Amino acid sequence: MSNDEPMESTEEDVTRVRLPNIKENEMFGIADQLLGASKIRVMCEDGVSRVGRIPGKIKKRMWIREGDLLIISIWDFEPSKCDVKFRYTKTQASNLSKRNKIPKNLDIF
Repeated sequence: MSNDEPMESTEEDVTRVRLPNIKENEMFGIADQLLGASKIRVMCEDGVSRVGRIPGKIKKRMWIREGDLLIISIWDFEPSKCDVKFRYTKTQASNLSKRNKIPKNLDIF
């Protein structure tokens, strides 16, 4: 490997992060308030504040704090509730913000 070759870094190849799948009722949300008992209040991109459930799979792997950008999945049978599917790190959230992937009403990054 020679030092003559420049390091390739394009805007697209920086990070491959998961985006919400609209077909599966997923959307962006911001963690508003921790309620305890694996529940959290989430401000969703459609302007509705919902109670979100943090599944054990995510609860064990990553901590969710107020102000975090999340992907949530709305319940079909009770639209006022949702499940947390994914949490972005601060770096990933600011990167998505720079690329204009986050809706304007949620963009605090």
